[in-house]
Amino acid sequence: MPVLPQQPMVTARRHMCVAGHYLATEAGAAMLEAGGNAVDAGVAAGIALGVVHSDQVQFSGVAPMLVYSAERGEVFSIAGLGYWPQAASLELFRDRHGGGIPVGLLRTVVPAAPDAWITALAEFGTMPFSEVAAPAIRYAREGFTVHPVMAAFIERYRDRYRMWPGNAAIWLKDGEPPAAGDLLVQADLAAALQYMADEEGAASGGRRDGLRAARDAFYVGDIAKKITAYHEENGGLLSAADLAGYRTPVEAPVSIGFRDVQVYSCRPWCQGPTLLQMLRLLEGFDLAGLGHNSAGYIHTLAEAIKLVFADREKFFGDPDVIDVPMDRLLSEDYAAGRRTDIDADRAWPGMPPPGDIEGYGGLCFIPPVDRSASIAAADTSYACAVDGAGNVFSATPSDVSFDGPAIPGLGFCPSSRGSQSFALAGHASAVAPGKRPRLTPNPALALAPGRLAMPFGAPGGDAQPQGMLQVLLNHLVFGMDIQPAVEAPRFSTHSHPNSFEPHEAKPGRLVVEEGIAPEVGADLARRGHDVEWHGVRSDLVAGVCAISANLETGLICGGADPRRSGRAMGR
Repeated sequence: MPVLPQQPMVTARRHMCVAGHYLATEAGAAMLEAGGNAVDAGVAAGIALGVVHSDQVQFSGVAPMLVYSAERGEVFSIAGLGYWPQAASLELFRDRHGGGIPVGLLRTVVPAAPDAWITALAEFGTMPFSEVAAPAIRYAREGFTVHPVMAAFIERYRDRYRMWPGNAAIWLKDGEPPAAGDLLVQADLAAALQYMADEEGAASGGRRDGLRAARDAFYVGDIAKKITAYHEENGGLLSAADLAGYRTPVEAPVSIGFRDVQVYSCRPWCQGPTLLQMLRLLEGFDLAGLGHNSAGYIHTLAEAIKLVFADREKFFGDPDVIDVPMDRLLSEDYAAGRRTDIDADRAWPGMPPPGDIEGYGGLCFIPPVDRSASIAAADTSYACAVDGAGNVFSATPSDVSFDGPAIPGLGFCPSSRGSQSFALAGHASAVAPGKRPRLTPNPALALAPGRLAMPFGAPGGDAQPQGMLQVLLNHLVFGMDIQPAVEAPRFSTHSHPNSFEPHEAKPGRLVVEEGIAPEVGADLARRGHDVEWHGVRSDLVAGVCAISANLETGLICGGADPRRSGRAMGR
């Protein structure tokens, strides 16, 4: 029986913003209404997420993004991911921490999001930092009511928050997790953002000079001094030189054609290209003929995802440091070979072996096995926007507030994304100074000139590209409108090593939402899947948000996932 939509599809003719929290959506929409473009809106929404979703997005975290510039007719990737400090080493974690990357200050990589937001404004936006950050400053200074998603995640990680008095002071209430509806004020974060805005306002010269001053306030000014002093006093690794030397790359994305649409991702410093590789594998199957969410359909997708994640484990890492065979992984002949590893009637009992590519060795992490019930990955939100001029923005900001200490007086936790590296020599994403971890956040963008513009993305760790894949297929293959495509029942597989430390795996585990027929679940179990049922709209299958702009009719439709706290707004 079809599940009725939980929220209506929002439509527009002028512009649209969708984000993982309704106040962030409001912030982005306000920029569009004030005459800003999609990049101004997306940056405003993204910075706001660092306030209203600060359990899972830190202003000082990561912010990978994709931008389609209508003026240039080109898609650009802004990395928004920091590297390991120069004082970091594989030996440190291997010899002193038993091959693990412990919770706390040692997980810190260079905060990249502030530079990424400002780079996006400088290169593709029209507004000053002070204007796009104004809603976030207001939300932080005046407070907002805690939403159920935030309340649930803070409750789950309550003991982590208690590890650091500064974190407890911000995100707990009298030592206990806040309830939905409680007011959360982040005065120190408001002051830090306001300091950046004030430095911009005091700068002489034009708009770019002001943006540079706002950036310098974070990376070499008073904010940088407080961050590095805390690291020096508490055994951290981050130095003033690490911060001052950081610049986010603006680079060409990775893309493939799928069903007359070009689908874009960031490079393999994140897991984004796995989505493209999944699509390439699935081109060889009659997905529509299998039937939406049939046992054959889910089995085929799940096995393809396993194969791609096996390749991710062996090959993906910072492409500025290691050689990643991306062209080969996305080639049609490589996909044809990998398809032969999919048995239509039998699931791989765990993660299958990776593909063999001549000249590329490397090893896979042997994960600890975890048979316990699955829980949603605690990271990330999403924001996207489309404007009337045809610009498109897609970003997946992230980093939690319970993996490391908040810096006194600043109200944020510098990026703990080191948790996604491996303290294992020879691994493609092994720790090294100046190297980036293999990031889970991965914004995407689908474009068909004159027909379709579709930014999309999700929170959910390793479930992100899985949920994004299913929503894209719902929309492009099965013809669902974007909101039903987002809300349709989904699944996620967990046979691979978790991207987060300690990188455990659940061999054969397939999480399936209610709404998928019970007999389908029974058939999947017969094929060897370890089926774990979850309720309707589980947060274990990612929280996808998207915009689908029909460039032929001019109708813009927003899809926001009720599995989290996303909303769409347009006019």
